[in-house]
Amino acid sequence: MTRAETRIRVLVADDSELFREVLSRVIGADPHFEVVAVAADGNAAARLARDLAPDVITMDLNMPDADGFSGIARIMADTPTPIMVLTANKAEVVGFKALSLGALDILEKPEATADLEAYGAEIRSRLRLLSGVKVIRHLRGLRERKLPLPPGKGRRVEVVVIGASLGGPRALATLLRGLPPTFPVGIAVVQHIADGFTEGLASWLSQECHLKVRQAADGDPLKPGHVLLAPSGSHLLVGEGVVRLSHAPPVETFRPSVTPLFLSAASSYGSRACGVILTGMGQDGALGLKALHDAGGATIAQDEQSSAVFGMAKAAVDLGAVDRVLPLDDIPRTLAELTT
Repeated sequence: MTRAETRIRVLVADDSELFREVLSRVIGADPHFEVVAVAADGNAAARLARDLAPDVITMDLNMPDADGFSGIARIMADTPTPIMVLTANKAEVVGFKALSLGALDILEKPEATADLEAYGAEIRSRLRLLSGVKVIRHLRGLRERKLPLPPGKGRRVEVVVIGASLGGPRALATLLRGLPPTFPVGIAVVQHIADGFTEGLASWLSQECHLKVRQAADGDPLKPGHVLLAPSGSHLLVGEGVVRLSHAPPVETFRPSVTPLFLSAASSYGSRACGVILTGMGQDGALGLKALHDAGGATIAQDEQSSAVFGMAKAAVDLGAVDRVLPLDDIPRTLAELTT
């Protein structure tokens, strides 16, 4: 096999022998994939990850002896590897705890009546994407300097719009955790995530920060200290003081997409909006952030060192759409400045 044809090597971790067999079969149905090993608990998964260096790992959370959380923590500390969490219940908050430990993606396990061919195509597509991510350790306290905070342009910011993809839930939790419950403006967020997981993400983020976070509904008001997340299958737009849901076609293959959110902020708020683009693969959001930048709005990108994937933010930077490129930990302070 040439380098271009090299198989994607997958480690499967699950305590169910039957599910390990099923998952190995649907992943291995494509000759470009190879399941190099299976593990029945987190310790075994960590040991195999160290010994075999797979390209990507699927991880169950509820396993005996050593669960998926301990497995993820050990893997990310010893041999950082892209990890996809598989959960039986997409509404469970605990799945997002795994993302806070360093896993990059989450997907529901197939039901007994599921179309395994369709499920296999979906999981292989996601694993292919994850296998191209270079996972790094993000150790706190190693930064030697912080970027200066130049004065913001335009008027006081009255709405904050945020876009994120791979690695986004963890980054969102860090950003929102740095904002006070008295944060003076509303926040609208588009996070690329598997269908049906937004409510669980909102519940988890609510536990991780002082703000009120929930899935958006059409016509919801933008209120201080409140965060509205785009629901599965709908673009999220901001108008004067409210959000709207749109079922327009996907943008950059995504619905919700970050670009329509940023475009709506540029149109409705202009210089009174701030757009933030976080970690993620691809270029969704770059054109929208450029429109917001050109309308006089403040624009911020998460820097490469603190990003799981410096893709979306880099695309926006390369387009000339970004005023400030900041470490994730600096973004809350900047938002506080811009909104006071």
